[in-house]
Amino acid sequence: MNILFMGTPDFARDSLEKLHSKYNIIGVVTNPDKPKGRGMKLVASPVKEYAIENNLKIYQPQKIRNNIEFIEEIKSLKPDVICVVAYGKILPKEILDIPTLGCVNLHGSLLPKYRGAAPIQWAVLNGENSTGVTTIYMDEGMDSGDIILEKEVEIEENETTGELWEKLSKIGANLLLETVELIEKGTAPRKKQPIEYTLAPMLNKEMSKINWNEIESKKLKNLVRGLNPIMGTYTMYNNKKLKFWKIEIINNKEMEKQNVNVKPGTIICANEKEGLYIKTVDGIISVLEIQGENAKKMNIADFLRGNKLEVNICFE
Repeated sequence: MNILFMGTPDFARDSLEKLHSKYNIIGVVTNPDKPKGRGMKLVASPVKEYAIENNLKIYQPQKIRNNIEFIEEIKSLKPDVICVVAYGKILPKEILDIPTLGCVNLHGSLLPKYRGAAPIQWAVLNGENSTGVTTIYMDEGMDSGDIILEKEVEIEENETTGELWEKLSKIGANLLLETVELIEKGTAPRKKQPIEYTLAPMLNKEMSKINWNEIESKKLKNLVRGLNPIMGTYTMYNNKKLKFWKIEIINNKEMEKQNVNVKPGTIICANEKEGLYIKTVDGIISVLEIQGENAKKMNIADFLRGNKLEVNICFE
């Protein structure tokens, strides 16, 4: 079969590599190169990098809707299937109608839960115990097409978005290959999605600042896990930003009793031997991995060895 692949991040690259091991990839569509770093140098997507390494034809349209030239080019390729993985754009009907066997999407959740741009992140942010990957026949809606295959995956207690992303990337690549094989045989199942669904919208920078007066320990831990490694979760100390990359909840009744009237966000303990303990609305958390402003990530002992945080001071 001839497959046109559409995708952008490393999550999509794994699927492209898996499909390319068995099928003829007639073209790769990915987002335009983006400026990155201090020099704002244009950087190719992981999908484009793979395509270059394997001499695959690359397309990088700024937009696809009403892009007649691009649509005609895709028609001329005569794909049997278009496979879409984290491409970042909703395909118009003119493209959905091109392949003879349909357009297939791999999504990072168990649909209809978490439709949208950030399903893996929101599963962690919301403290889910499990999630998964789903392949669907694409329609004009957002992740609303008929389900082909699903694979459920457990989310570990301390698993971060980055770790779950990598895990689902591999599992999803295998599921997409299995899906295409079934389509090729003409035996792929097809199941309508339920009417009720939940959304996983894009993340925003505002959500990364800790509101000590409102957030409970468990939700704070999920926030730190969910924003790792995307942007990190931060608080302010002496007008400087401190990012938390890993925390744990302290179950110490005696310590909680001693600090029951302490304001949330207050530093209870801060030394390299014992660590960094902070009062929350409903308990106490310990910071395990931290990053100072304009500095590298460090384990808490190394950080406190070179940075002094005053006990009884409240984070901003």
